[in-house]
Amino acid sequence: MRIEEEVKLDYADVLLRPKRSTLSSRKDVNLERKFSFYHSNKVWQGVPIMTANMATCGTFEMAKVLSKYKMITTFHKYYTKDDYLEFFKNFNDPDYIVYTLGIRDEDIIKLKEMISSNLINNFSFICIDVPNGYLERFLDAIKLVRELCKNHIIIAGNVVTNEMTEEIILAGADIVKVGIGPGSACTTRRMAGVGYPQLSAVIECSDAAHGISNGKGGYGLTIADGGQQYPSCVAKAFCAGADFNLFGSMFSGFDESAGEIVERDGKKYKEYFGSSSNKALIDFYGKKSDYRASEGRYVLMPYKGPIDIFIQDLFGSLRSTGTYIGARRLKEFPRRATFIKVNRQLTTYLEKYDEEK
Repeated sequence: MRIEEEVKLDYADVLLRPKRSTLSSRKDVNLERKFSFYHSNKVWQGVPIMTANMATCGTFEMAKVLSKYKMITTFHKYYTKDDYLEFFKNFNDPDYIVYTLGIRDEDIIKLKEMISSNLINNFSFICIDVPNGYLERFLDAIKLVRELCKNHIIIAGNVVTNEMTEEIILAGADIVKVGIGPGSACTTRRMAGVGYPQLSAVIECSDAAHGISNGKGGYGLTIADGGQQYPSCVAKAFCAGADFNLFGSMFSGFDESAGEIVERDGKKYKEYFGSSSNKALIDFYGKKSDYRASEGRYVLMPYKGPIDIFIQDLFGSLRSTGTYIGARRLKEFPRRATFIKVNRQLTTYLEKYDEEK
């Protein structure tokens, strides 16, 4: 047993220090980025914000809207081949959708079916998603998927440390998904006692990933996955070096989100639940195995209507961050950022009135 003495930080532990800026308006801040990759020879351009691959937000309906904003929808694992056949009759935008799989034998069989039917070529991205990216079997799965899908942009995770970030990239992934336990629907920290404060994880893993270059302009990239409670957290993740932001709760509760609408005391709510919650395990796998515990929450999100207004607010918030720190492009956020450690970042005494309104 050993103890690391250095204090690690979450998004709530810091604020961004304002700096002198030559920008005259928020509209001067460009939120699009263009990426080349360590393995794939594809080039991607868009707004690097993604839905989590959760059943409640990684939906076909979400993709139809987000693709118009050049944002990415990471589909959940539970769509079938027939579901995709139907979806692609009316959708053709491969740069803004992600095919997700796990590392079970059934997942690999399904991927091979997607390959043989040529459906996988409707995707630029493939995400290999597991809660614990420290398994040797996970690295084996990355190598196999890279062999099967040589030119796809492969996302793999989740991990929170620099050495495993490097291993995942060298095994065949282009982008590493960073985060264990920070998400609002995740209870891994409570149940297993495992995790890593998310801001520090993003800083350390991004530094490791960006140090791996193929010598042709491509290098390792990261996704900050989870823990973004407010739009400001998205900005902080980009300032910490994340190339992409992925989250679930802020993409839930909308018309385009999945989940049943529930009425309580005259108010409408939508279901939101973690991928390792009892509901997800029972609904999508038929049972919760007796050797595991639930590591996810089931909650009711206030119903929010269509998602377009949220997207406009999110973009406006990021542009506002850019004007405060003097960054004209999203790419400049890490170079222009100075974090200040704080003991409180928000004044919250009025929030109860917001909720009552």
